[in-house]
Amino acid sequence: MCSVLVAGVVLTFQGFAGMDGPPQPSAASAALSDAAAIKAPPPLPPAQPTRIRIRSVSIDAPIMNVGLDSRGVIAAPPLEKAGEAAWFKDSVSPGARGSSVIVGHVDNESGPAVFYSLGALKKGSTIDVVRDDGTTAIFTIYGIEVFTKAEFPAKRIYGDTNDPELRVITCGGTYSKDSGYSGNVVVFARMSKTKEAKV
Repeated sequence: MCSVLVAGVVLTFQGFAGMDGPPQPSAASAALSDAAAIKAPPPLPPAQPTRIRIRSVSIDAPIMNVGLDSRGVIAAPPLEKAGEAAWFKDSVSPGARGSSVIVGHVDNESGPAVFYSLGALKKGSTIDVVRDDGTTAIFTIYGIEVFTKAEFPAKRIYGDTNDPELRVITCGGTYSKDSGYSGNVVVFARMSKTKEAKV
């Protein structure tokens, strides 16, 4: 298992040891250096996200909602739905001002899951989040990092921002059969464009 600490809350994923492992981001992908160069359009009103598309790594998946369970733990998507992503509904809607959070499994016992290729992303790639109001919020990636459990910077990842931002999170780091993944891959992105649905 791997865990994400967010303001005292733990988000947990399962791991799978039967492969060489998912791609991990390079040091050159470290976040924040190019964030200011991305000019964000005005924030969008709240709306339900329905789909996430990251064409550069062939991700195209529906989005479910998750909240906190009775233990105060973010409820990850069920392992039998490892091909789906999940919006943490206690974060802002994708496209609204602040940091929106989408999570997903990297793998399960059957093999690669929805965010297996997340660590292969590069700065400048885009993420489309389709919303149920007919708009698509398009985010430009400005960093991809791996954090260990002990070093996970919850405030930096989940803290408030002046612009519409997105964090996409899955398991990452090294894998142990006993303890699972050692950390998390976190993608940092800022909204750079919006698109209305074609009528």
